[in-house]
Amino acid sequence: MALPDDLDAAGVLAASVAAVRSRRAAQVEDLLLVLAWADLHGEDPQAAPGAAPVSSGGDRLVELGGDGTPRVSDLSVHELAIARETHSLATRATMADVLDLRHRLPRTWAVVLELGCEPWVACSVARKSRALDREQVALVDAAVADAIGGTTPGRVLSLAEAKVIEADTPAHLARLEAERRRRGVWAGRTDVEAGNRTLVARLEPSDVTWVDGTLERVVDALLARPDILRAHHPDLPADLDDLTRQELRAIAFGWLARPDDLRELFAAAADPTVDVPRRPDRTGQRVVVHLHLHESALATVAGGVARAESIGPLLLEQVTRLVGHAQVTVKPVLDLDEHVRVDAYEFPTAVSERTRLRCGGDVFPHATNTATMSGRFDDDHPVPYDYGGPPGQTGDHNNAPLTRTHHRAKTHLGYLVTQVDDGTYLWTTPHGLARLVDPTGTHAVDDDDAWRLAHQEDLHAALDRLFPAA
Repeated sequence: MALPDDLDAAGVLAASVAAVRSRRAAQVEDLLLVLAWADLHGEDPQAAPGAAPVSSGGDRLVELGGDGTPRVSDLSVHELAIARETHSLATRATMADVLDLRHRLPRTWAVVLELGCEPWVACSVARKSRALDREQVALVDAAVADAIGGTTPGRVLSLAEAKVIEADTPAHLARLEAERRRRGVWAGRTDVEAGNRTLVARLEPSDVTWVDGTLERVVDALLARPDILRAHHPDLPADLDDLTRQELRAIAFGWLARPDDLRELFAAAADPTVDVPRRPDRTGQRVVVHLHLHESALATVAGGVARAESIGPLLLEQVTRLVGHAQVTVKPVLDLDEHVRVDAYEFPTAVSERTRLRCGGDVFPHATNTATMSGRFDDDHPVPYDYGGPPGQTGDHNNAPLTRTHHRAKTHLGYLVTQVDDGTYLWTTPHGLARLVDPTGTHAVDDDDAWRLAHQEDLHAALDRLFPAA
């Protein structure tokens, strides 16, 4: 959409005001369409003639929203998710929110329909109040409906949280106790662009205090012995004063994982005459890292890029620091230009690994699950296995890795999938939406190209139209 070139300040502001209502109207339309889909799929799939039993993965009615909301076909969500270009779980969550708004929070829903508030705030209130029964949630609805039209989102959500506690205080106390059982430490994904990775910890307050104090002690020890600091971190700036305290704390946090080094550091900081080896031996700690490295990376003058599972892309210099003095096990290189076929129905691990390396993860449209060698995927035959058929039906030439939920939807709801090429799959939904999934993502396909791809006719011409040369 192009804006007029002659907009003055008043015009920009007026257009921005109008854009707010346009944006809200589009979001409300999306919510209404999700509701319409839910209403169309409220019949019990198990009542249909010949329905697959639930024990075999067949469809069933599930309650997505809170108490008082109608049930919806479990597997019906996937096709709507494809049309909305979202993951199935995202559409499932939206459906739960809007069902709650219509059936449990009607006063708040009325404000949403009048475009009087941001729909996402109302959806957040629906999620926060989902555990309440239909009588209790009325207290939340009354308070939020009066405030959501003119109060900031943060205050509305704080009000909703307070009303949820007021509506069911015993349940809130039980949640507090449950939260105490949810302590843990989690390693996040690597921020490839920034070169950092996040570690999140939920601890007892006293433990946080002790960890915080220990970090400060380590920072002080490192500053007292800059020779040791540089020996372990040669890439630091020439002037250590350029480092912020938080940067030093991040470095110190890494030392907590190396107790032998840490003991020597504290000893050296207490006695400046202590000489610590540049690279002290590591003892007693083992970490398994799946590292994928192409031979061309080794030949690159500037240093190529490797991929470490659960970490992400790494420069060769980073790989060296990662595995520097560790015991390294190297697996043979897999030639993905070849195909492996077997006669049995089950996919051998070697075949599964080859397919996952090609595809990168779940090949259902808009899926976000990436493949790892330790990940959990089902191997599905795009061309169904024929027990009386020829040998060699199972292999990476006929394999579509899917998460269990997407596998169930494909099996029981009539999705059609054609493996067009290695790592490329054509999907047709029960209502005729066609999507091409390849390692670059999910792409809409018109009916003519879908027919050509499915029938392997004029394949290259169809691909050229989908992905024209720059």
